[in-house]
Amino acid sequence: MCKQFRLILILIVFCTTAGCAVLAGAGAAGGAYEYKNKQQLDVLEKEFSEGKISREEYMKRKKQINEGSVIY
Repeated sequence: MCKQFRLILILIVFCTTAGCAVLAGAGAAGGAYEYKNKQQLDVLEKEFSEGKISREEYMKRKKQINEGSVIY
């Protein structure tokens, strides 16, 4: 019974460690994705302020970026 307990304990520790690594990786990927969205919004706002795109185009593209973002 002691060997079974050790095996279960090792499995729990391993799964917890692996789970944390997966969550950290997902968090980093999500952060990079949001950073990319922020960059796209910055470029879009610059193009609009410089008169390179119409207000209609600006609103359309901004909506598309915001739909793909959790934050914006």
